[in-house]
Formats: sequence, C-alpha cells, structure tokens
Amino acid sequence: MTVQRMDNVLIVVEDLDAVIAFFVGIGLEPEGRMPVEGRWVESVIGLDDVRQEVALLRVPGGHGRIELAKFHTPAAIGGVPVDAPANTLGIRRVMFAVDDLDEVVARLRAQGAELVGDVARYEDVYRLCYVRGPEGIVVGLAEQLT
Repeated sequence: MTVQRMDNVLIVVEDLDAVIAFFVGIGLEPEGRMPVEGRWVESVIGLDDVRQEVALLRVPGGHGRIELAKFHTPAAIGGVPVDAPANTLGIRRVMFAVDDLDEVVARLRAQGAELVGDVARYEDVYRLCYVRGPEGIVVGLAEQLT
C-alpha cells in the first residue's frame, strides 16, 4: 500500500482573514470557507464542543492545500512564540515553489510580512528565503534558476 497524495496542512489561527490574505498573496487560490461543528468533527479531533471556521486554499493546478482553522470553541491554545527560530521543535514552515521570488516577497512585505533571514542562492539551482507572515506563520519560497 502506498500514500496516494498529501491533501493539506492545517494551521490554527486567530485572524482568519489576515492569514487568508497572506496565502493569497503568495499565490494560493481560495477554495472554500465554512463553519465546522458537531459530533463528527469532535470525534475525529478528540475535543468536545467544537465550533470553528475553516478555510481551504489550494495551490494553482490543484496539487496541495493549506487548511486554516479559527477555533471559536474550545479556544485555541498558544505556547510557541510567534518569532520562534527555525530550530524550535514542531512544524516550522511550509515551502512553496514560485516563479518570481522578488515579486512574491515584495507583495508579502506590502502586507506586513518580513524576511526571516536573507534571500540566498543555492548553487545555480535555487534562490530561497523564509518569510514570516501574520501570527508568526513562516513559509519558505523557492525560485528555480535552471
């Protein structure tokens, strides 16, 4: 048996609108937004009295999604600082391949995002960087050079 695909990565957020705008700024496309609640979701995620709003954004072409969830009940639990460094335990970033790294970075900076380090070149293959957006979400961006 093999894995068929990776459907999505979930990110729990406080400001759903700001985070949606950030990922749209990268180039993802909104796929849907809806309330999610009820016994079925409670049984899947192991929490009681779940009421959340979920938004799905897809990579153009349909090869991957980001799922964003805003929990109304129970309240989201914090703990990791929004400026956590790359060596903090847990999922630190999601990386996207982009056509024009400078253009995407400029668009995200106009929304208030900031570079974590510098734009770096890996041999003659990629230009890459990490960008920190709303709520400390870090994405990697890579532009293939060859």
